[in-house]
Amino acid sequence: MIIPSGGFRIFVATEPVDFRKGMDGLVAEIANRFDLDPYDGAIWLFRSRRADRVKIIVWDGSGLILAMKRLRDSRFVWPKAQSGPLTLSKPQFEALFAGLDWRSLPAPETRKPVLL
Repeated sequence: MIIPSGGFRIFVATEPVDFRKGMDGLVAEIANRFDLDPYDGAIWLFRSRRADRVKIIVWDGSGLILAMKRLRDSRFVWPKAQSGPLTLSKPQFEALFAGLDWRSLPAPETRKPVLL
């Protein structure tokens, strides 16, 4: 299993994408649909229409990495469609990537900095 080791942000594009798209097509989705920088080191997950395949794309500082996983007898549990990307925690990502129901795990906690 691919497991991020650092403090990566993990985003999920909730709507299916055309799975014929490669790296450049997925980078364009990130930049155009979400107006975010695809080269900031965040991990992005995209699903196929049938939800039996997922593509992961990330910029590691020297190049783009594209991975794909296809489940044999089941489908990925995917969030409901929304306008922007969904943020996952590392445990949620691991469960989703393993084909498990990740929704019972706690959502990522985000805190704003406090001036002292």
